Amino acid sequence: MSVEEGPVSLHDAPTRRLTMIEAINEALDIMLERDPDVVIFGEDVGYFGGVFRATAGLQAKYGKNRVFDTPINECGIVGVAVGMGAYGLRPVPEIQFADYIYPGFDQLVSEAARLRYRSAGEFIAPLTLRAPFGGGIFGGQTHSQSPEAIFTHVAGLKTVIPSTPHDAKGLLIAAIEDNDPVIFLEPKRIYNGPFDGYYEKPARPWSAHPASEVPEGYYAIPLGKARIVREGEALTVLAYGTMVHVAEAVLAEKGVDAEIIDLRTLVPIDVEAVEKSVQKTGKCLVIHEATRTSGFGGELVALVQERCFYSLEAPIERVTGFDTPYPHSLEWAYFPGPVRIGEAVDRLLAAG
Repeated sequence: MSVEEGPVSLHDAPTRRLTMIEAINEALDIMLERDPDVVIFGEDVGYFGGVFRATAGLQAKYGKNRVFDTPINECGIVGVAVGMGAYGLRPVPEIQFADYIYPGFDQLVSEAARLRYRSAGEFIAPLTLRAPFGGGIFGGQTHSQSPEAIFTHVAGLKTVIPSTPHDAKGLLIAAIEDNDPVIFLEPKRIYNGPFDGYYEKPARPWSAHPASEVPEGYYAIPLGKARIVREGEALTVLAYGTMVHVAEAVLAEKGVDAEIIDLRTLVPIDVEAVEKSVQKTGKCLVIHEATRTSGFGGELVALVQERCFYSLEAPIERVTGFDTPYPHSLEWAYFPGPVRIGEAVDRLLAAG
């Protein structure tokens, strides 16, 4: 069953208010119960329940053979997951922070992404690699990177980034059920709910904020389908993860009739949704937290340019992080925020 399909509408399903962490935990719980081939492992995910508590309580419920701790060895974690997937399991490894993923990158690129093709379909690697990413917890350059563009470059990998608890649950379930390897990046800045404001550093960025309504039970959101956050006529905003909420806050304050598209999955990307929106508005703003050079925003700009050139009424704008190592004390200046986003919006509105 998916949000778009199935005998029961999710609009009629009972809901609960959950944070993204709680929604992820619930998705993992559901899949462990539904499918005996699902296993979860990583650094501190078992007994402790993960550094962000995403796997809390799962080892006690399903046992150490289904949810277990590993050594501090990211290459080993990913390599074991590839082997498990090839022999019939559905592993869900966690990399404690996306910044730590690079020792396992060779296993992802050389093995997981290529296994189906190189074996002529005899073997698959249905692993879902979860990792917190992005800034917002004062983690500095070793706990705050946004490496999503690296994975989108690799044919054979799917890259998913939720922005709400509702989507986190449904997308994670879909990722675990997918027969291809999926990189599931979780924006830790909104793990416990969107901030009340996005313009200044909060006193306690990890503290709880109002959660979102999440349907109970099982549901899957198809990969490759964007979400229209709000419809508009003045311009199109393409964003994902935390930046969806930042864009909403800035455009609401400015009173701009913008259409905001939450991409949700970068690969596969919902080309139709992007194309339809930009052809309607004629103007496009791309926002992401990652560094600018070779960031995924460059791919989005190329996509819009190639498919919507004759509809464009102004140059495409791009607001991103800076091309610097991730700053510790200045991370809230590093984030795309109201000043830089507002200036880009003003330029778009003034053109044409």
